Amino acid sequence: MNAFPTRSFSLAVAGLVAAATLAGCSTDTDPVADDPAPSGSTSAPPTSEAPTTDPSEPASSEPSAPSETVVAPVYFTGDSPMGVRLYREFRAVEVDNPLAEAAALMAAGDALDPDYGTLLSGGFTSVAYDETGGRFVVELADDSLTSAPSGMSKADARIALQALVYTLQGVQQVRAPVVVTLDGSPATLLGIDTSAGVKNAPQLDVLSLVNVTSPAEGDTVSGSFTASGVASSFEATVPWEVRQGDTVVLEGFATAEGFMDQLYPWETSVDVSGLAPGDYTFVALTDDPSGGEGPGPFVDTKTITVE
Repeated sequence: MNAFPTRSFSLAVAGLVAAATLAGCSTDTDPVADDPAPSGSTSAPPTSEAPTTDPSEPASSEPSAPSETVVAPVYFTGDSPMGVRLYREFRAVEVDNPLAEAAALMAAGDALDPDYGTLLSGGFTSVAYDETGGRFVVELADDSLTSAPSGMSKADARIALQALVYTLQGVQQVRAPVVVTLDGSPATLLGIDTSAGVKNAPQLDVLSLVNVTSPAEGDTVSGSFTASGVASSFEATVPWEVRQGDTVVLEGFATAEGFMDQLYPWETSVDVSGLAPGDYTFVALTDDPSGGEGPGPFVDTKTITVE
């Protein structure tokens, strides 16, 4: 649990949550859970000819963006009880090249939530979807990303690569493998061979098992608001809390639409009308049937301001 800086986020785009996968060994084509858009948002597909059903982010569930931008899912890395996992935010990117814009945000770790970051820090000269070949092609700016930095584990390298895979698949709304090139030839990324195309891995292997879609980091709320997200939690139970500092001032639980095999949507109403105006933290967790004997619950937090 971190203490977050208060930040006003009044853009039409809200940060949603995250999810992701491991490198190139899966035939998983199941769609990622439909993560409802924040209240008051409307949908905007990330590409003008995108299908209505995305394997990672259905267009109908995305928040709206200004007319010269589109909404793109960006996958960042963050800590979890089971190591580094992927967390998703929906972000407004320029309409002329959403793939490159989303990839740049991901690689820079430019997340709204200060708990999120990147393990893939570097530049790409081009990012494109090859419809004929049915693959994404990412051209590296130089050879700095071909090998993993000192101290990076193979598992973390795979998670970093999956952040790229899931981001591009979500923007394009197609499950297609990613090939990384250098000077036009297939190259390794963080020491991982991409020449055969890196596919998305199963959600439960690489995603945080709970992710908050709404409220977004820095949102201002009053009265009652709808909290939503995705989770894979024991018996579909998603506990939530509102904290002021280390003190829990409200708590309850939401029921997700499923659990065990993938992440499923959850939604609940949170009544903050009895709270004094000020800064709070909304917390969503996975249920922990081990009673503390296991690694502990997955947690996602968002700073909010109550008016």
